[in-house]
Amino acid sequence: MKSHLKDRCSWPEGASDEMIAYHDEEWGVPVRDDRKLFEMFSLGGAQAGLSWAIVYRKRAGYRNLFHNFDIIKCARMTDTYLEKILTDPSIVRNRLKVFSVRKNAQAALKVIEEFGSFSDYLWSFVGGQPIVNRYRSIHDLPATSPESDAMSKDMKKRGFTFAGSTICYAFMQGVGMVNDHEVGCWRWQECQGLETKTR
Repeated sequence: MKSHLKDRCSWPEGASDEMIAYHDEEWGVPVRDDRKLFEMFSLGGAQAGLSWAIVYRKRAGYRNLFHNFDIIKCARMTDTYLEKILTDPSIVRNRLKVFSVRKNAQAALKVIEEFGSFSDYLWSFVGGQPIVNRYRSIHDLPATSPESDAMSKDMKKRGFTFAGSTICYAFMQGVGMVNDHEVGCWRWQECQGLETKTR
């Protein structure tokens, strides 16, 4: 793991090594893979009302119990299976959140049939390219955006749950649809070769 303590975003300050590594290696990196996008969207839903660190620490448990977020396999999970894994402490044991993974997988399959991929559907809300923001402080970061509003509205219409605009915006940050690294952070500069849509 790289050490850039003087020029890293402020939000990982005082965080665990795991969260710092997440910031340095994953957060804001554009993701185009359907399975990975579904994983991050599912974990974002699990985060609702909790901290990202809590859910992130359980990512291995989620991958194990949710078939590594294979969308087809998740769509076919039975009530019996979902009820069983609700007793497993390796995930957040919230019934609505656990059952939402199956419902969202089923909705994602319909999206894939229509758009060709889950990725193409999701990235359409930012015109296919990451948006590069230029925020100087964590206090400047918005909780939502016009793009996350549009994504949320459309996803809800298509049957997705845990798809509020705030959840969608955090998801967009995590998978690099927006670059919300602070301008002074080494990752903001490092990602510039990947991101061309600015505002």
